[in-house]
Amino acid sequence: MIAGGRVFVFPCVQQIQRITLNTLTLNVKSDKVYTRHGVPISVTGIAQVKIQGQNKEMLATACQMFMGKSEMEISQIALETLEGHQRAIIAHLTVEEIYQDRKKFSEQVFKVASSDLVNMGIGVVSYTLKDVHDDQDYLHSLGKARTAQVQKDARIGEAQYKRDAVIREAHAMQEKVSAQYKNDIEMAKAQRDYELKKAAYDVEVNTKKAESEMAYQLQVAKTKQRIEEEKMQVQVVERTQQITLQEQEIIRREKEWPRKLKLSSSTRREPWWTCCWRSCLWFVLK
Repeated sequence: MIAGGRVFVFPCVQQIQRITLNTLTLNVKSDKVYTRHGVPISVTGIAQVKIQGQNKEMLATACQMFMGKSEMEISQIALETLEGHQRAIIAHLTVEEIYQDRKKFSEQVFKVASSDLVNMGIGVVSYTLKDVHDDQDYLHSLGKARTAQVQKDARIGEAQYKRDAVIREAHAMQEKVSAQYKNDIEMAKAQRDYELKKAAYDVEVNTKKAESEMAYQLQVAKTKQRIEEEKMQVQVVERTQQITLQEQEIIRREKEWPRKLKLSSSTRREPWWTCCWRSCLWFVLK
């Protein structure tokens, strides 16, 4: 058993048989298979299969199964096996499950078919779900229902978006008004604080001014009083000096009076009114 190589054969003693190792593309088609809910659908899948020449055990198994068979015959056997597993899986699923989750369906077919074909020495390279359709417009109705649901959801979503937009706009307007009111309140508080501080400052300034004016007036009064006191002292001093001079003058005259009196009596006797006048003058000077 040689995989992809050359060998020498003795004629009439040995014979040679070939088996294809090419990748085979199979169009797996299942028509009108009833699903789990009894809806007939047609499914078409594309599978790539290949006899594994690198695995000697699988190659020996494939030789036992397909030796002497053509590539067409091997393809037909693999196709019937895949189609059987595809029909079996369709029968256990709903149309919605097959149509909406094609990847899951493809994985199930790939897994089940691979475990069966490997016993024949064939490996499944890939499997892809190609088409799903039915003759009773079930999928079309399902699409319409889905389309209607999508449109309904879209209308609901649009209405909710508009509602949310109106709510957001109302909230924004409310926040704007609240912010404006808050700003006005803060401005009013600032104005009030300014007025209070200004009034307190004015009171303090006026108090200081009044105290300053009162201090100035008091100082002026004290200065005037001191000037008056000094004037009075000057007047007292002057009066004292005058009195002193007058006293000195009286003393002098008192000293001169007896002498003059003697002189006058020796010469002539003075009239009585002259003596009275001198007495009065002495009393005034005193």
